[in-house]
Amino acid sequence: MSAQRLDGRACATEVEAELLDRVSALKAKGVEPHLAVVIVGDDPASHVYVNSKVKTCGRLKIRSTHIALPSSTDEATLEQHIRELNQRKDVHGILVQSPLPPHMDEEALTDLIAPEKDVDGFHPENLGRLVQGRTDGMLPCTPNGVMRMLRWANIDLVGKRAVVLGRSRIVGMPAALLLAARGADATVTVAHSRTQGLEAVCKEADVLVAAVGRPDMVKPSWVKPGAVVVDVGINRVEDTTRERGWRLAGDVDPDVAEVASWLSPVPGGVGPMTIAMLMENTVRAAESVHPE
Repeated sequence: MSAQRLDGRACATEVEAELLDRVSALKAKGVEPHLAVVIVGDDPASHVYVNSKVKTCGRLKIRSTHIALPSSTDEATLEQHIRELNQRKDVHGILVQSPLPPHMDEEALTDLIAPEKDVDGFHPENLGRLVQGRTDGMLPCTPNGVMRMLRWANIDLVGKRAVVLGRSRIVGMPAALLLAARGADATVTVAHSRTQGLEAVCKEADVLVAAVGRPDMVKPSWVKPGAVVVDVGINRVEDTTRERGWRLAGDVDPDVAEVASWLSPVPGGVGPMTIAMLMENTVRAAESVHPE
């Protein structure tokens, strides 16, 4: 067996085609979807992510504002930027790039973003809707991208056993809620570092979502033959055979492809879908302010 590819780039291309039509419809009404991205500090990976988001905005004809602040910025200054963006009627989405410098309270600052502009989907009001089984708020981009990719591949989740490896508020817990929600109807287990018999728990899964941030953690022996495996991890690991000295690795050992029926690649799997869902949230925010 060799796993079929859960191709995030191909799925994201389809999402972008749909969004171009929605953006055109908004512009026909005189509305320009607008995403504001705030980044604090000089973390190279964060700047790569932000530049990718800004580039995608340009491709989709979404207006973007990029606010770059030095790492020495105090929390009050960032708070003021967020409050000003909340008040701007021409701004539909606000994203504060993570991670923030250590002297800032990231969760408290996320809470300041107006829920209807919280295109990351991390505000307590949006996560609370998800706990209620509601999907009418802003959905966290990576878990929503996972679900969209599974639908793209026509993978039936109803009644299936799903295991989410990882319990973060950004990926693991929202992914579990979406998998269990009406319409998906999977039976979900959330596993983590304290789970007893972790390998055996993972091997019970028909659908395994790995989101722990540990390179190549999930081995072929952890995977039920024929399972669907979604690799959310993106880790930089040393590789002296490459000119740059490192490579990107997921949380799933590539040899899992010999056991699974579907496997998302790293890179090219969940990553493109995360950005596509961010764009969809931005367009959705603009549509909610300017309904038909």
